[in-house]
Amino acid sequence: MENPLRSHYQEDLMEAGCDEAGRGCYAGPVFAAAVVLPSGFFHPLLNDSKQVTEPNRNELRVFIEANALAWSVARVDQDEIDRINILKASFKAMHLALDQLKLKPRLLLIDGNRFIRYRRIPHRCIIKGDSLFASIAAASILAKTWRDEYMRRLHTEFPHYGWENKKGYGTPEHRDAIERFGLCKYHRKSFNILPEGAELPPLF
Repeated sequence: MENPLRSHYQEDLMEAGCDEAGRGCYAGPVFAAAVVLPSGFFHPLLNDSKQVTEPNRNELRVFIEANALAWSVARVDQDEIDRINILKASFKAMHLALDQLKLKPRLLLIDGNRFIRYRRIPHRCIIKGDSLFASIAAASILAKTWRDEYMRRLHTEFPHYGWENKKGYGTPEHRDAIERFGLCKYHRKSFNILPEGAELPPLF
């Protein structure tokens, strides 16, 4: 089946696609990735990470990291999320990822409808861009796979929250575990995730 993703937004300027993962989670950092793809880059499985199975995401991660002209991944942890809010933390993670790129793009393709300008580089905010442009889709794959790997490591420290499967999202199982065990140091306290009226001690 032909992949519907566009390879580039335009042809004159070097582009970097940017996306984040973990913005809506109850726990752990938000991750972001920036990716610069070569002309003609193609993989039949590439799509918005939410539309790709975990085995295929892992296969795509290896392919993207091997074939991109440049890529980087960065994170902002839960304490900073609580200090500055999740939207600003998502933008900061994207900026940190862009800081680490070995090539400097001249146009940024941002998934979503808002962004804080990065240096003097022009950007385009594209709603559902991870299902439209290959570089944004590639960034979504890297951000998601890197974050999932990180959350599996946190799971070994606090296994009762089930982060090895749902990676910190607010699933019924995760909410039940919070009611039973309280919050741990990796939870985002600013998200008001304790049940109403509950005063559970944090678990460290």
